Amino acid sequence: MTTTPGATPAANPAENPATGARQPGGYSSPLPAPRPHLGHALASEWTKLTSVRSTLWTLGSLVALVVGIGLIAVSQTSSRDYKVLPFAAPALFGLMIGQIAVMVLGVLTISSEYGTGLIRSTFTASPGRLRVLTAKYLVFGTAAFCVTLGSVAVVGIAAALVHNGSAAGHHGWSEWAGALGGCFYVTLLGVLALAVGALVRHSAGGIAVMLGVVTMPPVLGAIMTAWPASETVGLAVVRYNAPMGLVQLFGVPNSGMDGSPTPSDLAQLVLLVLVTAAAVAASYVVVRRRDV
Repeated sequence: MTTTPGATPAANPAENPATGARQPGGYSSPLPAPRPHLGHALASEWTKLTSVRSTLWTLGSLVALVVGIGLIAVSQTSSRDYKVLPFAAPALFGLMIGQIAVMVLGVLTISSEYGTGLIRSTFTASPGRLRVLTAKYLVFGTAAFCVTLGSVAVVGIAAALVHNGSAAGHHGWSEWAGALGGCFYVTLLGVLALAVGALVRHSAGGIAVMLGVVTMPPVLGAIMTAWPASETVGLAVVRYNAPMGLVQLFGVPNSGMDGSPTPSDLAQLVLLVLVTAAAVAASYVVVRRRDV
C-alpha cells in the first residue's frame, strides 16, 4: 500500500484504531487450535522421556543389573534351592542395586528441566501445571514399571525353565504376584523420587535425599539396637524400610534381628504407598503455588 507524503496511514481494518483490539472478521489462524488436555501433556512428556540420554542410561543399567546378576544367580543355584525360594528370587539381587537407577531417573525427570530452564518453556506452552505434573507421573511410572517387570520376568522365566523339576517343589501363582508387587514397589520408589525432585528442584539434592531414604534406615536401625533405650525403635526401623520391603514382597524367607518374623509384605507396601502419596500431594501444592 502506498501513502501520500504527509498523509496519515489508514488504520488496519481488522483492529480498533482506539484500542488496537482485534475486531470481528479479523485474522484467524488456518491451523486448528484445540483446547489443551491431558493427552497433549502425555505426548509431550513421553517425547521428553524418550529423547534424553539419561533415560537410556538409567533404564539400561536397570535391565543390565537385574537380568545380568539374576541369570548369574540362576546358574549358581540348584532345583532344591527353589523348594523354599520363588523362581523370581534371583532377580532380587540385581533389583536391590537397580532400584537406585529408577530413583535417579525419577528425580531427573523433573529436576533436569529446572536445571536447564526448560521448565519455563513447558509451563508457558502448557499453563496447567498440575496437568503437566500428572503427565510426568503417569509417563514415568508406566515406563519404570514396564521395564522393571520385563527384567524380573526374564530372570523368573529363566529360573523356571532351568530348575523346574520335582526337586523344586510346587510353585503357584502367588509367588508371581509377589514379584509383581515387588516391581510395583520399585516403581513407587521412583514416583517418590520424582515427587522429591519436584519439591527440591535440584538433581544432586533430590538424588541424595532418595539415597538417604533407601540406605540410611537399615544402618541407623542397626546402630539404635545397640542401646537398650532405643532398641525397640531400632528394631522397628530395621523391619520397616525399603530393602526389607522388597525382600518381603519377593517372598524370600527372612526374620528380624531378634529372630521374630518380619512384617507382612502388604504392610510394607501400604507404608510406601502412604509415604509416596503424601510426597505426591505435597508436590502438587508446591508446584502450583511456587514461581518457576
